[in-house]
Amino acid sequence: MRHVRKLKIVVAVSVLVSGAFGVAPSFGASTPEETVKSYLAAMKEEKFDEAYKQISKGMAGNKDGEAWAKEQKYIFQTGEVKIFKYEVFPGKVEGETAKVPNILSSQDKFLNQLGADEYELYTLVKENGEWKIDQQEIVEKSEQSKWFTKKAS
Repeated sequence: MRHVRKLKIVVAVSVLVSGAFGVAPSFGASTPEETVKSYLAAMKEEKFDEAYKQISKGMAGNKDGEAWAKEQKYIFQTGEVKIFKYEVFPGKVEGETAKVPNILSSQDKFLNQLGADEYELYTLVKENGEWKIDQQEIVEKSEQSKWFTKKAS
């Protein structure tokens, strides 16, 4: 009984300490939706080294983190890219692949000067047991109802 009680105290202290330092305990790979949210949050904050951790080797074009981050920084600066917000919708998982829809509110000086919402679909794959973004595409208007559910009013 004493060992069980000691173990409970150790676990409780570990959780408290990890929370105090902003480190969440890890209980396995995140969901495809969490991967997309982490990626978009990092991109919004222009933390490209963090975004790199959420993409597949294929999406990175086999570049290392430093080279990929440098390229993204250049694209954001040159294009005056601003991400205002994003809304990730529930995805669909089929084996080692997942598709996750997102509505991105952003603006840039080349393709989206008016800041129109972009309906995106992310394809994720499992790499080393973790969900990684492998592809991002724009969803055409005719396909949007398939991926984006109406919000309840």
